[in-house]
Amino acid sequence: MTDLLSTAQMRATEARAIDSKQVSGADLMERAGAAVAAAIGERFEPGRALILAGPGNNGGDGFVIAHHLAQTGWTVEVGLLGAAEALPRDARAMHDRWADANPVTTLDNVRVEGADLVVDALFGTGLARPLDGRAADLARDTVPATCVAVDIPSGLCADSGRALGGVAFHAALTVTFHRPKRGHYISAGPDHCGELVVTDIGLEHFAEQDGIPLIGAPVQSDLSKGASAHKYHSGHAFVVAGGPGKGGAARLAARAALRIGAGLVTVGCPLRALTENAARLDAVMLRPLDGAPGLAEALEDERISSVCLGPGLGLRHDTQMLAITALRSEIPAVLDADALSRFSRDPSVLFGFLHDKCVLTPHGGEFARLFPDLAERLSDPAEAGPAYSRVDAAQAAAERAGCTVVLKGPDTIIAGPDGRIAVHVAAYDRAAPWLATAGAGDVLAGMIVGLIARGMSPFEAAAAAVWLHVQAARTFGPGLIAEDLSDALPAVFRTIGV
Repeated sequence: MTDLLSTAQMRATEARAIDSKQVSGADLMERAGAAVAAAIGERFEPGRALILAGPGNNGGDGFVIAHHLAQTGWTVEVGLLGAAEALPRDARAMHDRWADANPVTTLDNVRVEGADLVVDALFGTGLARPLDGRAADLARDTVPATCVAVDIPSGLCADSGRALGGVAFHAALTVTFHRPKRGHYISAGPDHCGELVVTDIGLEHFAEQDGIPLIGAPVQSDLSKGASAHKYHSGHAFVVAGGPGKGGAARLAARAALRIGAGLVTVGCPLRALTENAARLDAVMLRPLDGAPGLAEALEDERISSVCLGPGLGLRHDTQMLAITALRSEIPAVLDADALSRFSRDPSVLFGFLHDKCVLTPHGGEFARLFPDLAERLSDPAEAGPAYSRVDAAQAAAERAGCTVVLKGPDTIIAGPDGRIAVHVAAYDRAAPWLATAGAGDVLAGMIVGLIARGMSPFEAAAAAVWLHVQAARTFGPGLIAEDLSDALPAVFRTIGV
């Protein structure tokens, strides 16, 4: 499984490598620059290349890239930010090698007009302040389609994926080293990075710290059923639905729970909505509910192994009490949509009933209603790095709520109350823009509650469901509507050997 490193973790790995005496900083710089030049050679025809070299080791990488490109037919111009005398030792050595036979101009004198390629080697992952002056102007002027970023687009916080001061380069290609960083994947990272290439520069032996896991396909054995499986061996998920005309979301969740492998699924709804739901559901069972007392009675059935509340429930007066009733039962619960928003006046009421078998699945707006202080920190301008990130916010939310929190978005962050974090990003080779459709979140809630019904832990169920949700969208493709997600699951299961 790929893991995402913080800036501090990457620095520590590099320091261990250099301290070992098995590799030098100059060796790493040469390998990094050569890797970028090779990636450029695979994607671009030789022409005029403008290298923007920064005042640190990223600038040293830029001089190595200039050297390699010049040897493969490129016309190369290098603009340096700052004085050569101020460069770190290894970067200065790379500068001097280039400058022995080639001119180096100042950053103020370079012009991006007419360049076939602009290589952004200004600042690497350690940038902690916004771009300013000429660097900021170049970030605004550079055409993204012609830009290649070294390590990370300058101006982008490598820990949060946020543009410091609101200004960062946009690249067609970003080449980073050893491992991807958090900022490549979360928030605006994918939009700024373009294509992301991760290259090996010989640091594998020196990596000691694990980063944040990037969620991959679920383990096949977690989703398979044995030859002697019985429906009662696969759990019973209970989905609470809204009143007449509002049952669609709950039906989407229920079908998803059944498709993902729950042995039994029941939709509980007000009596007056029973006929409507019966007309649309076959394998999913129905039970009339008379408000919170009816739900309490239904959940006395010991065969029910998970409950989902929120999709289509509405902000009716008893929504809050329905949620509290489900939480009091201590049955593993997934709370989504209206079951979250109904507590926006006083989220502490909800937090008082949550337990570690719960999963909250807020999108950005619902997150802001439950955790307004955390959402405010996310919306504040990012003026210094490492900037406050969606990972930080999800982790703080899970700690406060005492349960698993799934902060939804193109970059979905899953945080457990024990401090565990995992990330799934629908970008790069996992892009699924078709998921921006009504009801997709209801299907995800159903997938999670179905996997919990089967016996998976809340955190693991959320991680698996998020991956399957995106994979189902990618399997179906353009034209997707929410109903298609559950129907695409069998094809997804076949591809992963279930």
